[in-house]
Order: sequence, then C-alpha cells, then structure tokens
Amino acid sequence: MVRYSNERKASILNKLLPPSNKSVAEVAKEEGVSAQTLYNWRSKVKESGLPVPGKSPTTQQWSADAKLAVVIETAGMSASERSQYCREKGLYVEQVNEWREQCLGGFQSSREHAQAAKKQAKSDRAEIKHLKKDLRIKEKALAETAALLVLRKKLNALWGEEDEEC
Repeated sequence: MVRYSNERKASILNKLLPPSNKSVAEVAKEEGVSAQTLYNWRSKVKESGLPVPGKSPTTQQWSADAKLAVVIETAGMSASERSQYCREKGLYVEQVNEWREQCLGGFQSSREHAQAAKKQAKSDRAEIKHLKKDLRIKEKALAETAALLVLRKKLNALWGEEDEEC
C-alpha cells in the first residue's frame, strides 16, 4: 500500500478545485492514484469543513457547507488577502461577499422576518388599492366611450348617413 504525504494529497486535491475543476477520473489517471482513494480523500476534506466541490464544476452549484466554509475562512482576512484567496480558489470576491450576505440573512430572527413581511404586505395592499382605483376610472372612461360610439351610430342611422371612419 502506497503512502502519500499530506503535501502530495493537497496538491492532488487542488486539481479538483477551481480553476482546473478536473474530474476525479481525470486526476486519478494523471496522478496514478485510484479514483476511490481520491473520493476518500475528498470526503475527509469535506468532513473537516474545507470547501471542496462535489460533482459540480461551478461554484454556484457548491453545497451550502462549502460556501459557509469559504465565508468562515475569509471572515478575518483583509481585502488583499481575500482577493489572493479567491484567486487561488478560482472564486470572485463578489461571490464570497454574496455568500456572506446570504449567511447573515439566514441569521435574521423570525421577528425581523415577520416585520419585513408585514411591511411588504402593507405596501402591497396600498399598491393594490391604487391600481384598483385606476382600473375603475379606466373602466368608466371605456364605458363612456363605448356609449358615445353607440349613440353616434344610432344618430347616423336616424339621419340616414353612412358611418364615417375615425
């Protein structure tokens, strides 16, 4: 049984990460390591909380655990360190910032969610009321216009004039 150093394992596993995003089969063939060994290494790394994509090649398809791990890793970094980290992992700083906002949004209390929903419902009701009022006004104008057209046709029929195109 062949033993691999931690550095060697890390370099092989990095080939599964962005920007290369190679499949396990490709890396296994390149490195001469069995695919099952790579799957085992990858699962151990996932269990330790480090971001490792599963079968999905794009970062948008990463699991929530992997995204949270990236957010945690970059939390204490300065802007330049975060940029360097993102370049190494094949990420964009904007993605990490978006994931951070999503994490923080998940921690909002239910009271804050309820207040936001109540505020949204109130604004929706006001908008619906306004739209209904506009609709009533437009329906009245349409009915009035239709009545005038009918009266014009009747008047023209009484006087024996042909309909004129408007």
